[in-house]
Amino acid sequence: MSIQLTSISKRYGTQQAVNNISFSVKKGEIVGFLGPNGAGKSTTMKILTGYIKPTAGAVLVNDIDVVMNPIEAQKQIGYLPEHNPLYLEMYVREYLQFQAGIHKVSKDAVNVVIEKVGLTIEAHKKLNQLSKGYRQRVGIAAAILHNPDVLILDEPTTGLDPNQLVEIRLLIKELGKDKTVL
Repeated sequence: MSIQLTSISKRYGTQQAVNNISFSVKKGEIVGFLGPNGAGKSTTMKILTGYIKPTAGAVLVNDIDVVMNPIEAQKQIGYLPEHNPLYLEMYVREYLQFQAGIHKVSKDAVNVVIEKVGLTIEAHKKLNQLSKGYRQRVGIAAAILHNPDVLILDEPTTGLDPNQLVEIRLLIKELGKDKTVL
């Protein structure tokens, strides 16, 4: 299994954010994680990425325990949070080269992801000049830059116009051919 959650719970004081959930996702699967606002979807994704620890339960990504070995697990994960954190004064290519340095991947990988996510004509622009759809593409590019096996995308299509929605869904479908996508 690429992703395996077993009896995960998360409490914040008296607030139960996630209550005893279990599921698994295999390599090559694209899984939509659905539920109403406040159901614990984003909290569960943060637990999966090692950003927060569960109150109870076990989390494995590619058979790596996320709680015990968060850094090793994070190397396997590409994460696009709900609120895509971008440095808006940077240029697209500059931002992705910065991310490449963090992940210790070749700067040539930047050119590959720019093309893969459809940013070629926008690569020379500042992030603050991009539409929401292109900003989401930059976030996805940053998430896949280090070629992780598992992608965790928290609301990747929120706020997109109908054309952007179709394009991002097609991109996710393409990425799902050789990655696990939640």
